[in-house]
Amino acid sequence: MAAPIAYSLIATDLDGTLLRGDDTLSDRSRTALAMAATAGARHLVVTGRPAPRVRPLLDDLGGQGLAVCGQGAQLYDAGADRMLWSVTLERELAETALGKIEAEVGEVYAAVDQDGVDGLTLIEPGYEMPHPTLPAVRIFHRDDLWAEPISKVLLRHPALTDDELASAARAAVGSLASVTMSGPGTVELQPCGVTKATGLALAAAHLGLTPDTTIAFGDMPNDIPMFDWAAHGVAMSNAHPELKAVADEVTLSNEDDGIAVVLERLFMPWAPVVNGESEQPVRH
Repeated sequence: MAAPIAYSLIATDLDGTLLRGDDTLSDRSRTALAMAATAGARHLVVTGRPAPRVRPLLDDLGGQGLAVCGQGAQLYDAGADRMLWSVTLERELAETALGKIEAEVGEVYAAVDQDGVDGLTLIEPGYEMPHPTLPAVRIFHRDDLWAEPISKVLLRHPALTDDELASAARAAVGSLASVTMSGPGTVELQPCGVTKATGLALAAAHLGLTPDTTIAFGDMPNDIPMFDWAAHGVAMSNAHPELKAVADEVTLSNEDDGIAVVLERLFMPWAPVVNGESEQPVRH
């Protein structure tokens, strides 16, 4: 009989972590997640993407449970297609924070993710989506960004690096909002105190699970709170240096099935049995 599983909750970021650069999940990763599920572990997506941009991916993963979206600002029930919990960034406060940042670094280009299961991503003139596969609606005036409740603001600068922009934004906004970096070209403002860890903790409580049996995978500084909360944090080899510095382990890149490598090591005893033999993970 196999020993009890070490981790009953697997929390994974999407972009740069579970998904390949073309937004697909490899056969090997899919098999490894299925193996973990056979062992009784739950897989929870914890992503910066808002719920409407996650729904198609969850469908492909066969996910009908919970997902933490919007950097922890949304707890989404995929099966019911409804939000169990969400917190918004107060729009006047967001506009003030944006003005303070521009006073320090000059003009920035902004976008927002609207709240809700059908919320849109709005982008102002000059803003280019860092991930071209994600749909967005271009507006013509910044004021239009604040037309509906929002979960976060996304920022880009024509000259500063992501690290430089994030550092300047933190200094400028203070306690008005939390500033995080979730991917190349993706510096974000979100409600103060909201992180992936707060969303993950809420989801885990719904599932009756705890930090001490949670393993988390990520690639960017926005995953640091999630690593602090979980028992074991695994950074991808393509991860930002700030995340690698706090990780318990570094695996291969998202393109090289880094998550599958770790899950195979942890859950191989629970591989499905086919014709009397354990079915081995698919490798590409």
